[in-house]
Amino acid sequence: MFLFNPKTYRGQHPDSYTNEMLEAVAGWFEARGLKRLKQDWHEKTWNHDFVDFMKSRQVLATLMTPEGYGENAAWNTLRNVEFAEITGFYGITYWYTFQVSMLGLGPIFNGDNEQVKLQAAQLLKEGAVFAFGLSEREHGADIYSSSMQLIPQAGGGYVARGSKYYIGNGNEAALVSTFGKNSETGDYVFFVVDSQHEKYECVKNTVNAQNYVAEYRLNDYPVSDDDILSTGQKAWDDMLNTINYCKFNLGFGSIGLCTHALYESINHAASRILYGKQVTDFPQVKRLFTDAYCRLTAMKLFSYRAVDYLRCASLKDRRYLLFNPIVKMKVTMEGEKVIDELWDVIAAKGFEAEPFFEIAAVEIRSLPKLEGTAHVNMALIVKFLKNYLFAPVDYPEIPRRTDLDDDTFLFHQGPAKGLGEIHFHDYRKTYDRFDLPNIEVFKAQIEGFRKLLITAGPDPQQIRDIDYMLSMGELFTLVVYGHLILEKAEMDGTDVDLLNQVFDVFVRDFSAYATGLHGKPGNTDAQRALIRELIMAPAADPEQFDRVWREHVYALNGQYEMAD
Repeated sequence: MFLFNPKTYRGQHPDSYTNEMLEAVAGWFEARGLKRLKQDWHEKTWNHDFVDFMKSRQVLATLMTPEGYGENAAWNTLRNVEFAEITGFYGITYWYTFQVSMLGLGPIFNGDNEQVKLQAAQLLKEGAVFAFGLSEREHGADIYSSSMQLIPQAGGGYVARGSKYYIGNGNEAALVSTFGKNSETGDYVFFVVDSQHEKYECVKNTVNAQNYVAEYRLNDYPVSDDDILSTGQKAWDDMLNTINYCKFNLGFGSIGLCTHALYESINHAASRILYGKQVTDFPQVKRLFTDAYCRLTAMKLFSYRAVDYLRCASLKDRRYLLFNPIVKMKVTMEGEKVIDELWDVIAAKGFEAEPFFEIAAVEIRSLPKLEGTAHVNMALIVKFLKNYLFAPVDYPEIPRRTDLDDDTFLFHQGPAKGLGEIHFHDYRKTYDRFDLPNIEVFKAQIEGFRKLLITAGPDPQQIRDIDYMLSMGELFTLVVYGHLILEKAEMDGTDVDLLNQVFDVFVRDFSAYATGLHGKPGNTDAQRALIRELIMAPAADPEQFDRVWREHVYALNGQYEMAD
């Protein structure tokens, strides 16, 4: 696993077309240059030029046309997330246009309307973008409370009446998949509208940014049965299932942003002399850079291993429903920490108008919040705690998936329920294949966490206390995070010094989360005593730290700089 570098990047997919396309995407940005990138960002210029480029290379059509709807078509998650990482490297605006187009296409290809699927495939070839009309101003992340109404008409058909809020691409989308309710039956319904229709009112851009995040209003917009994608429980399931695989891209956007910011930060710090000393020789600077690099390495290892589980998913293996929200929540929040650590080094440089870092510093904050809040995902994650920690089952080993196959299951995930029936393979078998010093400390922390849950676990009142369970969930999430990181590290042959240093960070993080849990007012004395046992120090190894610093972190100095 290595960091994306446009200067050396060569696609590793089995087909030359994909590799050439992804290399061309990076080449388009490099030719455009940093000065123009920053100019468009400051002037909040929507990315028409990039959309035109994607049309010329059939990028969105290649990435998001499922098998059966185009020549050699395949909706391939590995290819999609790599594109997400590359575009994120240059700014969330470019990633976002792709991301919300995928969300808009999800209900179409999940749905029951074959005519609209064919229409969407044709529009992709024509270079169109798409949008996902779910959120509403009054309800936010409360997706149960949709006020958008589809009103049956006496002569047949319907009119749609209501508004949606925070809708990316709502200014340009050829089709906007819109979620609402039948006004007579109260049933959920998904239907498509055209953003250029006279009854579609694009009210405003809700954000002061380069992205266009629309408020739109449907003013008795005419809808026929030909525009309806799904109804009832199926519409509800299609909405959640779309989010399952589309919001997965959030983590990869974060990885891209952090990677660019890391290159720029190390270049800057290594070229500075303060108090007669190179900035990168200061111990605190080495620690901040090394922690940031370890966090970014972990983000990438976990996320790309989670791709394998998503691609291998089936109705009998739904483990992705735990791993995907961790990519959405944990990876994006780790991205914030990476930027904060880099910013502590470069200080005022992070505010300057010319460098890329200004973009990363602003945009990294959006990613954990594009799912409503990170709390939404944590509330989902804790539902899996019992089965993951205490009821493992055997599964066939999930291989590395680099093939070109269409990920058909994404469109056939079935009812969005039964989370309590999902089981996981035994994480301890993976951890036990490693005996590095900091992994040993981390394993002791995990066993202490299990002891806490078994002997003094949350009582019914604490379980109802979302704030308390969110803190408990931070500890649980880190166990799962380390699990898949080790699987991926084993596959990739990750340097053991680097891996041990990653778990140095995790031991400290686990201790910090335990300290936060310890401070919750609802704890019993027994719980507090057991929580204190979770607070441990990593196994210090100064020589190993220096090797990681020299061979992995400082080695990035001068490796990449975006030309003006």
